[in-house]
Amino acid sequence: MLAIVGGSGLYELAGLHIEQRIDEPTPFGEASGEVSIGTLHGRRLAFLARHGKGPRLLPHEVNYRANVFALKRAGATMLLSVSAVGSLAHRLAPGDLAMPEQYFDWTRGTRERTFFGRGVAAHISTAKPVSGRLVGAVQAAAQRVGVPVHRGLTYACVEGPRLGTQAESFFMRQAGCHLVGMTNVPEAFLAREAQIAYATMAVVTDYDCWLDDPGQHASVAAIFERYAQSLGQARRVIDALLLSPLPEPEPEIRTALADAVMTPDTALTAQQRDWLAVLRR
Repeated sequence: MLAIVGGSGLYELAGLHIEQRIDEPTPFGEASGEVSIGTLHGRRLAFLARHGKGPRLLPHEVNYRANVFALKRAGATMLLSVSAVGSLAHRLAPGDLAMPEQYFDWTRGTRERTFFGRGVAAHISTAKPVSGRLVGAVQAAAQRVGVPVHRGLTYACVEGPRLGTQAESFFMRQAGCHLVGMTNVPEAFLAREAQIAYATMAVVTDYDCWLDDPGQHASVAAIFERYAQSLGQARRVIDALLLSPLPEPEPEIRTALADAVMTPDTALTAQQRDWLAVLRR
């Protein structure tokens, strides 16, 4: 099942015929809100608003572990994130849609970034952190409705909630990053730990602050105005995606934990075995 995580401004999925609302705590705490499960264009899917309705949660306050776990427990095997990003390249203009395929973690280590630890030892590979099949399916859907999508990009995730300095913007550009945002880490890596095929459809809202023209620098008002304007394009792509057969997740993603967990099940508590069984589904 496909899950969609909506960023700020996308608090519900219009047209989703909701059959079930799940609002239960996880072993990792409370999710941002309820998981809505239903059908859209005849396709069964799950939806979760990343920041809660409002929004009420800043990027560093989101319980990414609980969100990903809640979606996996609900049956998700694929996750499409919808996020706002700043552009670090001239060719990625405000209003464009972009799909990163690499991540640069520039957060500050305050976010809970793994399901493991505290008696459960595991190490997963994130050399290729997104699902190429899901990225390809979204790109093909975008082409069918005439919406250009950039791919093959690197997303730098910063801590926030403040917008960055020019020095930071220049640093990320020199590091080879094309996009900057605040939410896809650790979300993408937790999805891999949960054996979920992950991809992001990012809406470019601004040029961050690396350009000389202050009028092009990111501001909250401009970000949300551009994001709201571009959500229509993102929704057209989602509709086209759901109206076509979805790909099967890569086998290596669906079996990411096969050789990653080093602690034997016999050394785990009953609670640890229970939540690990959900991730292994």
